[in-house]
Amino acid sequence: MSPDLPPLVLGSSSRYRQELLSRLRVPFTTASPDIDESMLGDETPREQAIRLARSKAEAIAARFPGACVIGSDQVASCGGRRYGKPGSRDAAIAQLAELSGQTVVFDTALCVIDGRKGTRHEALVPTEVVFRPLSRPEIERYVDLDDPLDCAGAAKSESLGIALLERLSGDDPTALVGLPLIRLSALLRDIGYPLP
Repeated sequence: MSPDLPPLVLGSSSRYRQELLSRLRVPFTTASPDIDESMLGDETPREQAIRLARSKAEAIAARFPGACVIGSDQVASCGGRRYGKPGSRDAAIAQLAELSGQTVVFDTALCVIDGRKGTRHEALVPTEVVFRPLSRPEIERYVDLDDPLDCAGAAKSESLGIALLERLSGDDPTALVGLPLIRLSALLRDIGYPLP
């Protein structure tokens, strides 16, 4: 990597985002942004995702002056309700029972701050996911096999969770996992990182 490029910092403690970013084969470090991720007022899921991605990037940029910082966040919503990480087996089963046969929108936001120039680049990549009708035994078997307790919507599309879906549509399959690599690659190329 060119010595005049800033160090790359991923503002996330998510192992999924770390695994995704490692695909680009650019050296990076990670730092946890430790921000409040609560919803504010009547903001839409998209507004919430963009605000949180920006807040994460800004929090890390303040700690790493001059670095190129990546912040990302995802908000899952269906029928006016938001779905976060279930955190427990029972909550995961309950989420999937509610989402059975439903269409869920996963809004994944990206914010990249170039610390050399003080510029901020943002993008939003939505993915629409249709869950097939799921029986209680199917849900329980899936949760026990894939352990999706740290995934919004309680399903890992990159793993066995793909079997729960009827279809999905979006511009970038990696956005659904938590970091839209197509858009991120374009932003990093614009900044000067040596990507193909």
